[in-house]
Amino acid sequence: MSDCQLYLISPLDVSGQFPDRLSRALDAGAVAAFQFRVKGLDEHQAARLAEPLQLICADRDVAFIVNDSIGLAKRLGADGVHLGQGDGDVADARQRLGREAQIGVTCHNSRHLAMDAGDAGADYVAFGAFFPTQTKQTEHVAELDLLTWWQGLMEIPCVAIGGITPQNCAPLVTAGADFLAVSHAVWGGDEVAAVRAFTTVLAAG
Repeated sequence: MSDCQLYLISPLDVSGQFPDRLSRALDAGAVAAFQFRVKGLDEHQAARLAEPLQLICADRDVAFIVNDSIGLAKRLGADGVHLGQGDGDVADARQRLGREAQIGVTCHNSRHLAMDAGDAGADYVAFGAFFPTQTKQTEHVAELDLLTWWQGLMEIPCVAIGGITPQNCAPLVTAGADFLAVSHAVWGGDEVAAVRAFTTVLAAG
């Protein structure tokens, strides 16, 4: 059995029936974390959308991570924040969110960025994209040996991201990914079937 778990990333539209979809997805399998990722909203709008989703995660002991915004993560009392390369630094996030916050950093396909994030005190690093993705434009392509290299060197968990599906994820697990970050593969269809399919692969790994 693999120790690898799912890290769900929200679609950009989390209004309407999305809270019900999130509940069903989290109840369907081994999901460790949920990242709240919306764009173009002010903090008040984002907070209003985030609050019911945060409760759903808390009820299921799933970490609620805010994408990009340290300020929104602090306002919500979120479990952590995920920082892109232009979204602030780990030290600032740690100071504002506290010692218990989970702070993740996007490191693309860069060993240098990952080492810097680890040295700065990040709780996890994210590598990708491993496959073509429909969620965002792919600028960086990561190779499987990056995961293996990181596992042999560091204690900090690594997240694989980018176009991951139940059909292509097994090599990532074998290579050493601690978490699979997925979005379209779950929200683009039947979320329950997708999470169950991922969970089956992870259990076999």
